[in-house]
Amino acid sequence: MFTIVLGTKAELIKTVPVMKELEKRNYEYFFIHTGHHDFKKMCEEFEIKEPDIVLFKPPKATSRFFLKTFKALRWGPFLSYKLLKVFSKLETKFLLVHGDTITTAVTSSTSFFYPFKKWLTCHLEAGLRSFDFFEPFPEEISRVVADKFCDILFAVSELAEKNLKKENVKGKIIKTGNTIVESVKLALKKGKKSKRKNFVLVNIHRNENLQSKIRMKKIVEIINSVTLPIYWPIHDQTKYALKKYNLWKEVKNNRNIEFSGLISYFQFLQEMKKCKFVITDGGSIQEESLILKKPCIILRRKTERIEGLKTGINFLTKLNVEYTKQLIEKLEGKFKIPKFKNPYGDGKASKRIVEYLVNI
Repeated sequence: MFTIVLGTKAELIKTVPVMKELEKRNYEYFFIHTGHHDFKKMCEEFEIKEPDIVLFKPPKATSRFFLKTFKALRWGPFLSYKLLKVFSKLETKFLLVHGDTITTAVTSSTSFFYPFKKWLTCHLEAGLRSFDFFEPFPEEISRVVADKFCDILFAVSELAEKNLKKENVKGKIIKTGNTIVESVKLALKKGKKSKRKNFVLVNIHRNENLQSKIRMKKIVEIINSVTLPIYWPIHDQTKYALKKYNLWKEVKNNRNIEFSGLISYFQFLQEMKKCKFVITDGGSIQEESLILKKPCIILRRKTERIEGLKTGINFLTKLNVEYTKQLIEKLEGKFKIPKFKNPYGDGKASKRIVEYLVNI
Protein backbone atom coordinates (compact mmCIF):
# COMPACT_ATOMS: atom_id res chain seq x y z
CA MET A 1 0.00 0.00 0.00
CA PHE A 2 2.90 2.37 0.80
CA THR A 3 6.23 2.81 -0.99
CA ILE A 4 8.91 5.19 0.30
CA VAL A 5 11.82 6.43 -1.86
CA LEU A 6 14.76 8.11 -0.09
CA GLY A 7 18.35 8.95 -0.92
CA THR A 8 19.96 11.05 1.83
CA LYS A 9 20.30 10.76 5.60
CA ALA A 10 18.38 14.01 6.05
CA GLU A 11 15.45 12.53 4.14
CA LEU A 12 15.60 9.38 6.23
CA ILE A 13 15.74 11.30 9.52
CA LYS A 14 12.58 13.22 8.69
CA THR A 15 10.73 10.22 7.25
CA VAL A 16 11.39 7.92 10.22
CA PRO A 17 8.34 9.25 12.15
CA VAL A 18 6.09 8.35 9.20
CA MET A 19 7.66 4.88 9.01
CA LYS A 20 7.11 4.33 12.72
CA GLU A 21 3.52 5.57 12.50
CA LEU A 22 2.86 3.09 9.69
CA GLU A 23 4.40 0.28 11.74
CA LYS A 24 2.34 1.30 14.76
CA ARG A 25 -0.83 0.92 12.68
CA ASN A 26 0.39 -2.39 11.20
CA TYR A 27 0.79 -1.04 7.66
CA GLU A 28 3.63 -2.50 5.64
CA TYR A 29 5.77 -0.26 3.46
CA PHE A 30 8.23 -0.97 0.65
CA PHE A 31 11.47 0.97 1.21
CA ILE A 32 13.53 2.03 -1.84
CA HIS A 33 17.00 3.53 -1.27
CA THR A 34 18.59 5.36 -4.21
CA GLY A 35 22.08 5.17 -2.67
CA HIS A 36 22.96 8.85 -2.18
CA HIS A 37 24.17 8.20 1.40
CA ASP A 38 24.84 5.03 3.38
CA PHE A 39 21.76 4.20 5.51
CA LYS A 40 22.81 1.02 7.28
CA LYS A 41 23.95 2.44 10.63
CA MET A 42 21.17 5.03 10.83
CA CYS A 43 18.49 2.40 10.22
CA GLU A 44 19.91 0.40 13.11
CA GLU A 45 20.03 3.44 15.39
CA PHE A 46 16.46 4.49 14.61
CA GLU A 47 15.34 0.84 14.85
CA ILE A 48 13.66 0.73 11.47
CA LYS A 49 14.03 -1.87 8.75
CA GLU A 50 16.78 -1.57 6.15
CA PRO A 51 15.79 -0.73 2.55
CA ASP A 52 14.03 -3.48 0.59
CA ILE A 53 15.92 -2.45 -2.51
CA VAL A 54 19.04 -0.31 -3.11
CA LEU A 55 19.28 1.17 -6.61
CA PHE A 56 22.93 2.28 -6.42
CA LYS A 57 25.63 1.10 -4.02
CA PRO A 58 26.05 3.81 -1.33
CA PRO A 59 29.44 5.61 -1.23
CA LYS A 60 31.99 5.30 1.57
CA ALA A 61 32.57 9.07 1.49
CA THR A 62 30.18 11.58 3.09
CA SER A 63 28.27 12.03 -0.16
CA ARG A 64 28.05 10.31 -3.52
CA PHE A 65 28.95 13.49 -5.40
CA PHE A 66 31.50 15.25 -3.14
CA LEU A 67 31.30 18.88 -4.35
CA LYS A 68 30.37 17.85 -7.89
CA THR A 69 26.88 19.30 -8.30
CA PHE A 70 26.67 18.74 -12.03
CA LYS A 71 27.68 15.11 -11.54
CA ALA A 72 24.60 14.84 -9.33
CA LEU A 73 22.45 16.32 -12.08
CA ARG A 74 23.89 13.87 -14.63
CA TRP A 75 23.03 11.05 -12.23
CA GLY A 76 19.34 11.89 -12.64
CA PRO A 77 18.69 10.03 -15.94
CA PHE A 78 20.38 6.86 -14.61
CA LEU A 79 18.26 7.03 -11.46
CA SER A 80 15.11 7.59 -13.52
CA TYR A 81 15.89 4.51 -15.63
CA LYS A 82 16.29 2.30 -12.54
CA LEU A 83 13.12 3.69 -11.01
CA LEU A 84 11.17 2.88 -14.18
CA LYS A 85 12.27 -0.74 -13.88
CA VAL A 86 11.02 -0.81 -10.28
CA PHE A 87 7.78 0.97 -11.19
CA SER A 88 6.98 -1.70 -13.79
CA LYS A 89 6.61 -4.23 -10.94
CA LEU A 90 5.34 -1.90 -8.23
CA GLU A 91 2.05 -2.62 -6.49
CA THR A 92 1.28 0.33 -4.24
CA LYS A 93 -1.35 2.96 -3.52
CA PHE A 94 1.00 5.72 -2.35
CA LEU A 95 4.54 6.67 -3.36
CA LEU A 96 6.17 8.89 -0.72
CA VAL A 97 9.13 11.22 -1.34
CA HIS A 98 10.73 13.78 0.93
CA GLY A 99 12.64 17.03 0.77
CA ASP A 100 14.78 18.76 -1.81
CA THR A 101 17.27 16.28 -3.25
CA ILE A 102 17.93 14.86 -6.71
CA THR A 103 16.19 11.69 -5.48
CA THR A 104 13.04 13.69 -4.65
CA ALA A 105 12.93 15.57 -7.96
CA VAL A 106 13.72 12.56 -10.16
CA THR A 107 11.33 10.20 -8.35
CA SER A 108 8.40 12.62 -8.45
CA SER A 109 8.93 13.56 -12.11
CA THR A 110 9.54 9.96 -13.21
CA SER A 111 6.39 8.90 -11.39
CA PHE A 112 4.38 11.71 -12.99
CA PHE A 113 5.35 10.71 -16.54
CA TYR A 114 5.15 6.95 -15.98
CA PRO A 115 2.32 5.88 -18.35
CA PHE A 116 1.05 3.00 -16.17
CA LYS A 117 1.00 4.85 -12.85
CA LYS A 118 -1.61 3.49 -10.42
CA TRP A 119 -0.57 5.36 -7.29
CA LEU A 120 -0.60 8.83 -5.77
CA THR A 121 2.79 10.50 -5.35
CA CYS A 122 3.11 12.38 -2.06
CA HIS A 123 5.67 15.00 -1.00
CA LEU A 124 6.23 14.86 2.76
CA GLU A 125 7.99 18.26 3.02
CA ALA A 126 6.21 20.54 0.57
CA GLY A 127 6.14 24.29 0.15
CA LEU A 128 9.49 25.53 1.49
CA ARG A 129 10.94 28.25 -0.77
CA SER A 130 13.96 30.56 -0.89
CA PHE A 131 12.67 32.05 -4.17
CA ASP A 132 16.12 31.78 -5.73
CA PHE A 133 17.03 28.78 -7.91
CA PHE A 134 20.73 29.22 -7.10
CA GLU A 135 20.38 29.55 -3.31
CA PRO A 136 20.39 26.70 -2.42
CA PHE A 137 21.31 24.95 -5.69
CA PRO A 138 20.01 22.52 -6.86
CA GLU A 139 17.76 22.02 -3.84
CA GLU A 140 15.42 24.90 -4.60
CA ILE A 141 14.85 23.50 -8.10
CA SER A 142 14.25 20.02 -6.68
CA ARG A 143 11.54 21.31 -4.34
CA VAL A 144 9.73 23.17 -7.10
CA VAL A 145 9.88 20.10 -9.37
CA ALA A 146 8.61 17.78 -6.64
CA ASP A 147 5.74 20.09 -5.71
CA LYS A 148 4.78 20.46 -9.36
CA PHE A 149 4.61 16.72 -10.05
CA CYS A 150 3.23 15.30 -6.79
CA ASP A 151 -0.45 14.49 -6.28
CA ILE A 152 -0.52 15.22 -2.55
CA LEU A 153 1.54 17.97 -0.92
CA PHE A 154 2.00 17.88 2.84
CA ALA A 155 2.84 21.50 3.71
CA VAL A 156 5.20 21.86 6.66
CA SER A 157 3.94 25.27 7.81
CA GLU A 158 1.38 27.99 7.23
CA LEU A 159 3.83 29.87 5.01
CA ALA A 160 4.60 26.70 3.03
CA GLU A 161 0.88 26.24 2.44
CA LYS A 162 0.61 29.84 1.18
CA ASN A 163 3.58 29.33 -1.16
CA LEU A 164 1.93 26.31 -2.77
CA LYS A 165 -1.37 28.09 -3.21
CA LYS A 166 0.35 31.05 -4.88
CA GLU A 167 2.00 28.66 -7.34
CA ASN A 168 -1.37 27.13 -8.23
CA VAL A 169 0.01 23.61 -7.88
CA LYS A 170 -2.27 20.84 -9.13
CA GLY A 171 -1.73 18.55 -6.17
CA LYS A 172 -3.91 18.45 -3.07
CA ILE A 173 -2.41 20.67 -0.32
CA ILE A 174 -2.61 19.40 3.26
CA LYS A 175 -0.99 21.40 6.09
CA THR A 176 0.48 18.96 8.61
CA GLY A 177 3.53 20.55 10.20
CA ASN A 178 7.07 19.20 9.90
CA THR A 179 8.03 15.65 10.92
CA ILE A 180 11.43 16.98 12.10
CA VAL A 181 9.80 17.85 15.44
CA GLU A 182 9.15 14.16 16.04
CA SER A 183 12.53 13.11 14.65
CA VAL A 184 14.34 15.30 17.18
CA LYS A 185 12.31 13.91 20.08
CA LEU A 186 13.12 10.35 18.98
CA ALA A 187 16.82 11.04 18.48
CA LEU A 188 17.33 12.85 21.78
CA LYS A 189 16.46 9.64 23.60
CA LYS A 190 19.45 7.85 22.08
CA GLY A 191 22.47 10.22 22.24
CA LYS A 192 24.79 10.63 25.24
CA LYS A 193 24.65 13.95 27.07
CA SER A 194 27.39 16.35 26.02
CA LYS A 195 30.12 17.11 28.58
CA ARG A 196 31.08 20.38 26.89
CA LYS A 197 30.17 23.71 28.49
CA ASN A 198 29.62 27.23 27.17
CA PHE A 199 30.67 26.48 23.59
CA VAL A 200 29.64 27.22 20.01
CA LEU A 201 28.65 24.43 17.60
CA VAL A 202 29.73 24.81 13.95
CA ASN A 203 28.45 22.96 10.87
CA ILE A 204 29.43 24.06 7.34
CA HIS A 205 28.77 22.01 4.19
CA ARG A 206 26.67 23.90 1.59
CA ASN A 207 27.93 23.63 -1.99
CA GLU A 208 27.35 27.34 -2.68
CA ASN A 209 29.86 28.13 0.06
CA LEU A 210 32.34 25.30 -0.49
CA GLN A 211 32.71 26.10 -4.17
CA SER A 212 33.54 29.77 -3.57
CA LYS A 213 36.91 30.94 -2.23
CA ILE A 214 35.46 34.38 -1.47
CA ARG A 215 32.66 32.90 0.63
CA MET A 216 34.94 30.49 2.46
CA LYS A 217 37.34 33.33 3.36
CA LYS A 218 34.41 35.21 4.88
CA ILE A 219 33.26 32.12 6.77
CA VAL A 220 36.76 31.53 8.18
CA GLU A 221 36.98 35.18 9.29
CA ILE A 222 33.57 34.88 10.98
CA ILE A 223 34.42 31.64 12.78
CA ASN A 224 37.80 32.94 13.92
CA SER A 225 36.05 35.94 15.50
CA VAL A 226 34.30 33.69 18.04
CA THR A 227 35.85 34.02 21.50
CA LEU A 228 34.06 31.07 23.10
CA PRO A 229 35.32 27.49 22.61
CA ILE A 230 34.14 26.00 19.31
CA TYR A 231 33.24 22.39 18.55
CA TRP A 232 33.29 21.61 14.83
CA PRO A 233 32.49 18.07 13.57
CA ILE A 234 33.79 18.72 10.08
CA HIS A 235 32.60 17.23 6.76
CA ASP A 236 35.35 15.78 4.57
CA GLN A 237 34.27 18.01 1.66
CA THR A 238 34.50 21.09 3.90
CA LYS A 239 38.03 20.19 4.94
CA TYR A 240 38.90 19.58 1.30
CA ALA A 241 37.59 23.03 0.30
CA LEU A 242 39.50 24.77 3.10
CA LYS A 243 42.73 23.10 1.98
CA LYS A 244 42.01 23.89 -1.67
CA TYR A 245 41.71 27.62 -0.89
CA ASN A 246 44.71 27.61 1.51
CA LEU A 247 42.44 28.39 4.45
CA TRP A 248 42.84 25.18 6.45
CA LYS A 249 45.81 26.43 8.51
CA GLU A 250 43.82 29.51 9.56
CA VAL A 251 41.27 27.36 11.37
CA LYS A 252 43.54 24.44 12.26
CA ASN A 253 45.90 26.75 14.14
CA ASN A 254 43.02 28.32 16.06
CA ARG A 255 43.39 26.73 19.49
CA ASN A 256 39.84 27.76 20.25
CA ILE A 257 38.48 25.15 17.82
CA GLU A 258 38.05 21.48 18.62
CA PHE A 259 37.68 19.44 15.44
CA SER A 260 36.29 15.95 15.06
CA GLY A 261 35.05 13.79 12.24
CA LEU A 262 31.31 13.66 11.64
CA ILE A 263 29.35 12.35 14.59
CA SER A 264 26.01 10.57 14.63
CA TYR A 265 22.81 12.56 14.27
CA PHE A 266 21.85 11.56 17.79
CA GLN A 267 25.09 12.87 19.27
CA PHE A 268 24.97 16.03 17.16
CA LEU A 269 21.60 16.91 18.66
CA GLN A 270 22.99 16.40 22.17
CA GLU A 271 25.80 18.83 21.34
CA MET A 272 23.29 21.32 19.95
CA LYS A 273 21.14 20.96 23.04
CA LYS A 274 24.13 21.89 25.23
CA CYS A 275 25.77 24.62 23.09
CA LYS A 276 25.31 28.38 23.53
CA PHE A 277 24.53 28.93 19.85
CA VAL A 278 25.00 27.37 16.42
CA ILE A 279 26.85 28.65 13.34
CA THR A 280 25.76 26.82 10.19
CA ASP A 281 24.90 27.00 6.51
CA GLY A 282 22.66 23.93 6.73
CA GLY A 283 18.90 23.66 6.24
CA SER A 284 17.45 21.17 8.73
CA ILE A 285 19.71 22.55 11.48
CA GLN A 286 17.70 25.78 11.33
CA GLU A 287 14.56 23.77 12.15
CA GLU A 288 16.31 21.78 14.88
CA SER A 289 17.58 24.99 16.50
CA LEU A 290 13.97 26.15 16.87
CA ILE A 291 12.95 22.88 18.52
CA LEU A 292 15.90 23.05 20.94
CA LYS A 293 15.56 26.84 21.33
CA LYS A 294 19.15 27.55 20.37
CA PRO A 295 20.18 30.75 18.54
CA CYS A 296 21.31 29.92 15.01
CA ILE A 297 23.59 32.05 12.82
CA ILE A 298 22.91 31.16 9.18
CA LEU A 299 25.89 31.67 6.86
CA ARG A 300 23.86 31.95 3.65
CA ARG A 301 22.52 34.61 1.32
CA LYS A 302 19.04 33.04 1.22
CA THR A 303 17.11 30.47 3.22
CA GLU A 304 14.04 28.41 2.45
CA ARG A 305 13.26 28.25 6.19
CA ILE A 306 11.94 31.81 6.24
CA GLU A 307 9.54 31.04 9.09
CA GLY A 308 12.46 30.70 11.51
CA LEU A 309 13.66 34.25 10.88
CA LYS A 310 10.55 35.59 12.61
CA THR A 311 11.22 33.72 15.87
CA GLY A 312 14.06 35.95 17.03
CA ILE A 313 16.64 33.14 17.28
CA ASN A 314 17.39 32.36 13.61
CA PHE A 315 19.59 34.98 11.96
CA LEU A 316 20.24 35.14 8.21
CA THR A 317 23.62 36.87 7.78
CA LYS A 318 23.78 37.05 3.96
CA LEU A 319 27.51 36.48 4.64
CA ASN A 320 27.94 40.06 5.84
CA VAL A 321 31.09 39.68 7.95
CA GLU A 322 30.76 42.79 10.12
CA TYR A 323 27.07 42.18 10.85
CA THR A 324 27.82 38.57 11.77
CA LYS A 325 30.67 39.56 14.08
CA GLN A 326 28.32 41.94 15.91
CA LEU A 327 25.75 39.16 16.14
CA ILE A 328 28.31 36.74 17.58
CA GLU A 329 29.32 39.31 20.20
CA LYS A 330 25.65 39.73 21.12
CA LEU A 331 25.03 35.98 21.42
CA GLU A 332 28.22 35.41 23.43
CA GLY A 333 26.81 37.78 26.03
CA LYS A 334 23.62 37.46 28.05
CA PHE A 335 21.23 36.84 25.18
CA LYS A 336 17.70 36.01 26.31
CA ILE A 337 15.71 33.54 24.22
CA PRO A 338 12.43 35.23 23.24
CA LYS A 339 9.11 33.45 23.51
CA PHE A 340 7.94 32.07 20.17
CA LYS A 341 5.70 29.40 18.69
CA ASN A 342 7.46 26.79 16.58
CA PRO A 343 6.21 27.44 13.02
CA TYR A 344 6.73 23.76 12.14
CA GLY A 345 4.05 22.43 14.40
CA ASP A 346 3.26 20.40 17.49
CA GLY A 347 5.00 17.10 16.76
CA LYS A 348 1.98 15.31 15.30
CA ALA A 349 2.76 15.67 11.59
CA SER A 350 3.32 11.96 10.92
CA LYS A 351 -0.03 11.09 12.50
CA ARG A 352 -1.79 13.65 10.33
CA ILE A 353 -0.03 12.37 7.21
CA VAL A 354 -0.81 8.70 7.79
CA GLU A 355 -4.35 9.45 8.97
CA TYR A 356 -5.06 11.40 5.79
CA LEU A 357 -3.65 8.71 3.50
CA VAL A 358 -5.34 5.70 5.08
CA ASN A 359 -8.72 7.44 4.80
CA ILE A 360 -8.48 8.11 1.07
